Amino acid sequence: MGDNGNKEVSVANKRIAGYSVLSVCYTFVKRLSQVMLVYCLGYFGCSSAWLIGPVILSVMREEWKKEKDLRRNVAKAAAMCQEKDVILARVDDLPTWVFFPDVERAEWINRILRQVWPNFNHYARDLLKDTIEPAVRDSLAAYKMNGFKFDRMIIGSIPPRVGGVKVYDLNVSRNEIIMDLDIFYAGDCDISFSIGAIKGGIKDFQIHGMVRVVMKPLIREMPLVGGLQIFFLNNPTIDFNLVGVADLLDMPGLSDILRRIIVETVASMMVLPNKLPITLSENVPARILRTPEPEGVLRVHVVEAKDLMKKDIGMLGKGKSDPYAVITVGAQEFRTQTINNTVAPKWDYWCEAEISSRKGQEVLLEVWDYDPGFPGVQNDDYLGRATLDISSISRKGNVDMWVTLEDAKHGMVHLRMTWLKLSCNVADLKAAMMETQLLRLTSMSTGLLMVYLDSAKNLPSAWAKRSHGQWVSSGSKKSARTTSKPNPCAVLTLGKKQETTTVQLRTGDPVWEQGFTFLVNNPQADTLHVKVVDQKTGQDIGRLSYNLSDLMDKPLMQIEDQPLGLKHSGPDSKILLSMQMKILKHEEPKEEEDDDESEKSKEPSEKENGVPAPLVAKDNVSGSESPTTPQSHSPLKKQASHDSVTSASSLSASKLITSEVASNLDAEPPSIPSMPPPDDDDSELRFRTSAAAKSTGDVGLGRIQLTLRYSTQRQRFIIVIHKVVNLPMPDPNNIPDPYVKLYLLPERSKDSKRKTEAVKDNCNPVYDETFEYLISLGELNSRQLEISVVTKKGFFSSESPIIGQTVINLAELSLPQPTTLWRDLQKEVRRDA
Repeated sequence: MGDNGNKEVSVANKRIAGYSVLSVCYTFVKRLSQVMLVYCLGYFGCSSAWLIGPVILSVMREEWKKEKDLRRNVAKAAAMCQEKDVILARVDDLPTWVFFPDVERAEWINRILRQVWPNFNHYARDLLKDTIEPAVRDSLAAYKMNGFKFDRMIIGSIPPRVGGVKVYDLNVSRNEIIMDLDIFYAGDCDISFSIGAIKGGIKDFQIHGMVRVVMKPLIREMPLVGGLQIFFLNNPTIDFNLVGVADLLDMPGLSDILRRIIVETVASMMVLPNKLPITLSENVPARILRTPEPEGVLRVHVVEAKDLMKKDIGMLGKGKSDPYAVITVGAQEFRTQTINNTVAPKWDYWCEAEISSRKGQEVLLEVWDYDPGFPGVQNDDYLGRATLDISSISRKGNVDMWVTLEDAKHGMVHLRMTWLKLSCNVADLKAAMMETQLLRLTSMSTGLLMVYLDSAKNLPSAWAKRSHGQWVSSGSKKSARTTSKPNPCAVLTLGKKQETTTVQLRTGDPVWEQGFTFLVNNPQADTLHVKVVDQKTGQDIGRLSYNLSDLMDKPLMQIEDQPLGLKHSGPDSKILLSMQMKILKHEEPKEEEDDDESEKSKEPSEKENGVPAPLVAKDNVSGSESPTTPQSHSPLKKQASHDSVTSASSLSASKLITSEVASNLDAEPPSIPSMPPPDDDDSELRFRTSAAAKSTGDVGLGRIQLTLRYSTQRQRFIIVIHKVVNLPMPDPNNIPDPYVKLYLLPERSKDSKRKTEAVKDNCNPVYDETFEYLISLGELNSRQLEISVVTKKGFFSSESPIIGQTVINLAELSLPQPTTLWRDLQKEVRRDA
């Protein structure tokens, strides 16, 4: 028997030169099929195009999969290493607020996660089945892919890793604890699914993003914390690998569709302004954790772009592009119109985004070249992106700038952005209405409405029928249907925006406990419509219309836990909700301050005696609200696109520096004696002194002024070229056309090259242009920055076009803090190529 057992060895376990027999057989059959295919094509005299096309696609697919597999394997290996080793290895790449005590704290959190992770599998399976699966099924139905369902859901044994921790201790309410976690998950999950007859699976699932955990309110009984709010500040990075039959559609179809659906589903659950509330104590009202808490509204004007890359290919070579821009703020996404056949589109597009956390949220601008193709598949070509920190924009109030696109050879976009805070003063509505009239934009908002929908009572049963506007019982048949209850959900509509609550099953007294926000165009004329729908029958079982002008007459423009009667419903049917209106108002610009100090002072969410606070107790923004304070800030005026280039050239350098190079999680460095901060938003920076501007440098070739900074959060080395002064002019009839060229040494390749626009006939050109390099701080300390001032007129002469050069050793600077300096231009340094 033992001998028979030894003979019954699986063929899969037999090895030939280190490879399994099945693997060798599979490779042999695969190669034989390829050879036979080529033989058949030649035998039947088919065109070579039938061979070349599939070969090219096959090679592209293999290289694409190798790159993705390598990236996943590296991330997975990092996820399985020791916590402290990984964090210390990335110490140069972590945000500035991650210091050694936080490394110990992150290691401690990782140990807890590893301990509780097996129990988390049960919650994750319920989340996938109850929340993710219905959302993916509904989204895939739009692409005629029906019947999506999860068959197997194994989360695996590798828990998420916390790479950095920040706990806020300044200007935070005494009733809450705020903590930011750099979360990275690259586990060994095994998830299988089916779409009709197509079987597939998801492996090597990865997600990375900054998660904020708000613990509030603090209570005087165990567990001491009443609840949690968990959310991503910005959209996380999500990647995965399809396996099984579905892998055949991985390029380019199903993978793109699934990835977008998963990102949208995660965003709708826990990317700002959406939060995932978790109640830990029954004594804490749900309204405290679920009520929206916006800080303000960001108004974005995408004016135009210039010098975009040419992606369309025509008969005579590369043509132009059909560009459009996508603006993303958390879970909110906006898209401009597509301008055909141009690399300098003029969009003149306006949008408004609700901001729930100025400290941490970013504006992501992506530019694409539209190409028609299969719906849901990424057919469009990438033209670049730009990321802007909302915290720096809110400090300035108004920002008007040209931003250089990253991940692109060239291209710039003209943006105007305005920060609007929230006011409880009704008198501020007049100024807001006047501004929208001056802008001649009827779509712009003047207020923000916050709605908390608690519950409904005494809804009519599903068997009831409507008769002359009244609900009555059918009453003739005694059956199970006569006692059935509806599956109610509420649909809230204001203007063009519509929000829907979750569906409560078989109840006439549903409890939703959900919060929503609506941008209001005219609070004196708009109406909020609430419709209660039975999901089983699709029939309306109650309606409510609330004129917002009535809310404007209430104290603080709010109502709390107000029961309102429903029309076209039962005689005692009511809906319980809370509402508050806020007026959008310009905020005075203020000086730069420490990031921790700029964190807003939040009021306690609950009174000490346990009574819940109002819907929004005070203005949820920094700075005191005073109706008598005069507004010295003029509103942003609308300007035609053809005038925007001229207006952008007059932008002060202080606005450009602050908006471009401020990082959302970097603390403000100590002030540099040679560069005091500006007195106000309109003043020129003091480092532009007249003495420095009058100097011609040590060798008489002029001087250049620039700002250098490193953003640890975005892993970007940022350079702002301000201006060049006192360039030599040997021949008055030959004034130079100077531009600035940059190289990050030792590479002198095309990828390392950056250059400004040329200024015609000028010895004192002003640029105020920003450039970025994607590089780690540890690697940056071993580099040098070569700066050359070059004239375009020198290319056709026997002399060198380089007017002057300077080289900066980056290890000598105090990065990541910003450094603004003047450098004397020297004679060209000859180097070997």
